[in-house]
Amino acid sequence: MYKPNMFDSHQHLLDTPSSTQKSQETEMDFLREEELESKSGTDIMEGQHSGDDQDPNQRPTKKKRYHRHTQHQIQEMEAFFKECPHPDDKQRKELGRRLELAPLQVKFWFQNKRTQMKAQHERCENTHLRNENDKLRAENIRYKEALTNASCPHCGGPAAIGEMSFDEQQLRVENTRLREEIDRISGIAAKYVGKPMLNFPPHLPPPEAPRSLDLAFGPQSGLLDEMYNVGDIFRTAIRGLTDGEKPMVIELAVSAMEELTRMAQTDEPMWITNSENSIVTFCEEEYARTFPRGITGPKPLTLNSEASRASSVVIMNPINLVEILMDANQWTSVFAGLVSRGMTVEVLSTGVAGNYNGALQVMTAEFQVPSPLVPIRENFFLRYCKQHDDGTWAVVDVSLDSLRPSPVPPCRRRPSGCLIKELPNGYSQVTWVEHVEADEKAVHDMYKPLVSSGLAFGAKRWVATLKRQCERLASAMANNIQTGDVGIFTSPAGRKSMLKLAERMVRSFCAGVGTSTTHTWTTLSGSGADDVRVMTRKSIDDPGRPPGIVLSAATSFWLPVSPKRVFDFLRDENSRSEWDILSNGGVIQEMAHIANGRDPGNCVSLLRVNSGNSHQSNMLILQESSTDPTGSYVIYAPVDIVAMNVVLSGGDPDYVALLPSGFAILPDGSTNHHGGSGSSSDVGSVGGSLLTVAFQILVDSVPTAKLSLGSVATVNSLIKCTVDRIKSAVTPESA
Repeated sequence: MYKPNMFDSHQHLLDTPSSTQKSQETEMDFLREEELESKSGTDIMEGQHSGDDQDPNQRPTKKKRYHRHTQHQIQEMEAFFKECPHPDDKQRKELGRRLELAPLQVKFWFQNKRTQMKAQHERCENTHLRNENDKLRAENIRYKEALTNASCPHCGGPAAIGEMSFDEQQLRVENTRLREEIDRISGIAAKYVGKPMLNFPPHLPPPEAPRSLDLAFGPQSGLLDEMYNVGDIFRTAIRGLTDGEKPMVIELAVSAMEELTRMAQTDEPMWITNSENSIVTFCEEEYARTFPRGITGPKPLTLNSEASRASSVVIMNPINLVEILMDANQWTSVFAGLVSRGMTVEVLSTGVAGNYNGALQVMTAEFQVPSPLVPIRENFFLRYCKQHDDGTWAVVDVSLDSLRPSPVPPCRRRPSGCLIKELPNGYSQVTWVEHVEADEKAVHDMYKPLVSSGLAFGAKRWVATLKRQCERLASAMANNIQTGDVGIFTSPAGRKSMLKLAERMVRSFCAGVGTSTTHTWTTLSGSGADDVRVMTRKSIDDPGRPPGIVLSAATSFWLPVSPKRVFDFLRDENSRSEWDILSNGGVIQEMAHIANGRDPGNCVSLLRVNSGNSHQSNMLILQESSTDPTGSYVIYAPVDIVAMNVVLSGGDPDYVALLPSGFAILPDGSTNHHGGSGSSSDVGSVGGSLLTVAFQILVDSVPTAKLSLGSVATVNSLIKCTVDRIKSAVTPESA
């Protein structure tokens, strides 16, 4: 009577949690339903005997006759089933009497109905699970195909599927945890404002290997020491953060963001504006009252406080600005005159919703003034980015020196950074706050007024540099430049290649003119003059520099004329022969000119030196001049004619060897330059100037050759002669 394979074919349905809770009677009902289901669940055997009363092995004596229920009987039983799917004996008898059915017929119908409903439910559930399984299988296949074609971001080779899957899983878990942590901290941000400083553990466990998601340098710390001559702060920061330090960093970031926002948006009495000269000064007493327990602790007695605020409109939208600030390489490139070196140590959060909202990272940097007379300022700090409810973006830095037990650092950053508000025309309104505590004892007396005035490291210099660099980037991306404006250029690709080459030249000059540890320059003894710094390095396998021994000489001095006067003199090709000894009195001709800013002084030029000596070949010079209210640069480098032709045709400029030299011109920091966010349109046009002259010269094309004292004396004489010529040309006779 029963099919022998019926139970086996539905065993997977019986294993479901809903089936295991049924009684033995329900299981038998299920088997009966499978036999009767072919009769549409409405056929029932006629007679008083059922399968329960018969021996399964006994053959029936006569053929069973089936009786189909009437439509009225089915409707009545289905209506009763909706109210009571499990009727008792009394209810079955009453229902059978009313419908003219035997109680056993009613019982079988309800059993079959219950089994049918359960089977339908399980079929629907199985269909749903099967569809979900198909979706997951298709997604798994898609992931495998993507991972099969994946490439390593470091070497460009194929990536192992197992490694990628594991890394992806770990990143997903970590990102989920960090998002929850950021949301939790953000929700109680107000709780930490004005609270005591974070008590970091005085003794930390041994440093772990860096667990960074984004390291700017690949080598290990020991190799970094050898290659980059890292300082103590960089050496400490390379260790990365421990698990115990990360929650402290998150809390510190939220507090720093709140403090930066209030300092940027609050005016008097914290920021006091002088009505006569619009100079803005910072009130430390009001700051102490507003933030009685600063998140970085009280100011050490050995450090001086420097606080400034500035605001300006820049030609860039907030999203691109935030991307520059959160990318260490772009940030270092844009602020090359201020940041000699920047490095991301560890990324704690990459942000949410596909942007940098909520991004948090730990960084180190060296901040500089382009002069060997001002020490660099090393910082180990966090950088936190957030988009406020009104759409304004904010990026804040704050020192993490308290994380690591060490003596008082020579420089400490209190909450500093910027607020970026989008304007209707796509530009951005940037409000910058710079609040640091630094030891100024090592600064040369000549530069102390500049440093104390806030023009050396203050907010005005950050904003002015950003505004000028945004104009430069806009010029580099412009395609509607007339052919006559670029001289010999025949294509936009050649113009962009020349701008890219000039950008590398500027970065190289700024990195080598100060006291940064980015390069491996070595100070030579016996240079013959205390005011000239001479350093040497060996260039090997560096496509951006010619191979051999390179000498660098730099010196800084004061001129009693305005920075604008000095800048205009040095950038003018017609006056170049008055100070450039290497031109040998030749005629200077400008072959190409690219304007990269609103000021006429912001441009990139290609100069040709036409020598009067027929036996001497002509020389090409790549030059970039740039100026803003806080400083100016004239940077140049001799370039090979063949290599320059490749660049002008749109070729790759990275393999053009350059040895940049030039000038950094800063105001002397006299009293008329003081202030944080007042008008700066006249800065650089009055007062004295601080001029730094730096040369890089290849003295021997063999890297293994020994440096002779004669080469040092020649370079020293060259720079001193150049300084004397500049002083004679720009200094009034009455001076």
